[in-house]
Amino acid sequence: MADLYSKALNSERKALWAECRLKGLAKDTPQRLRIVEIDGLLAAHKAKQDGKKGS
Repeated sequence: MADLYSKALNSERKALWAECRLKGLAKDTPQRLRIVEIDGLLAAHKAKQDGKKGS
């Protein structure tokens, strides 16, 4: 089954990175902070999925 949550987050992250690179945005901009937030959400989701597979 496709993991739509993970795919949506990765898609948003890629779009934000492209915008940051294009505009040369600094680390404290809302876009860069959202990327950090998405990284945390993806890590938590992966840990949750790995925990389910191990059970």
